[in-house]
Amino acid sequence: MSSKWGQRAAALYQPEYATRYREADDQIAQGELVQTFGLWLRDLTESFRRDIAVLDLGCGTGRYFWALANVRELVGIDVSAAMLERARNPVNQGSITARNISLLQGDFFSHTFDAGRFDLVYSIGVLGEHSPLDDGIVSRVARWLAPGGLFAFTAVHPQSFSVTRTWKRRLAEWALPVTTGAARAALRERLMAGGLYADEARLHELLPRHGFAIESLRPHRSDIHLHLMCVARKA
Repeated sequence: MSSKWGQRAAALYQPEYATRYREADDQIAQGELVQTFGLWLRDLTESFRRDIAVLDLGCGTGRYFWALANVRELVGIDVSAAMLERARNPVNQGSITARNISLLQGDFFSHTFDAGRFDLVYSIGVLGEHSPLDDGIVSRVARWLAPGGLFAFTAVHPQSFSVTRTWKRRLAEWALPVTTGAARAALRERLMAGGLYADEARLHELLPRHGFAIESLRPHRSDIHLHLMCVARKA
């Protein structure tokens, strides 16, 4: 059964939308954003220095398949059949070196994989942006990763220029430093929009609860968001 986030995405990414999305993917393939995130993934996969199994959460049309190195198995999961159909001919297909690619239609908030199956789980432009980055998904990723595996993802910072600065948000930001206890926790959760944004403090709270040690965490300002690029290793 799909989560409300999966149902929302499935309703949005219908064939016509997926066609426009793929056309846009082709247009931005050499742009700053895709190259920054793609080369980041390339460095991470090369750092293993061995063949690895990789999971792409919310793979869309396969925008980043080309960036991966040393991959014996790549699984791309997406709730949209239309997006996956276009991922069968991924962006920059001629540069893809993964030996085996499987595309799976499913909601990663409810789908399950074998424990310890993957060496790397990544998600670009999905968690902490279009679906929640919360305890539920982080605990699932922790189960799916082998010991020592990496979880790499981007999330939108709550102070991104793309976030609408309503008077309520400004008031909450002003009140946060002088609030304590449960009230502070509730206020922070509202500022994070229930997991649709993430700042450094949130990630340092969230990831260690599920056995992750943050190895790198850096901001990246693109033309659409202020992103956080995070790499965390499972103990």
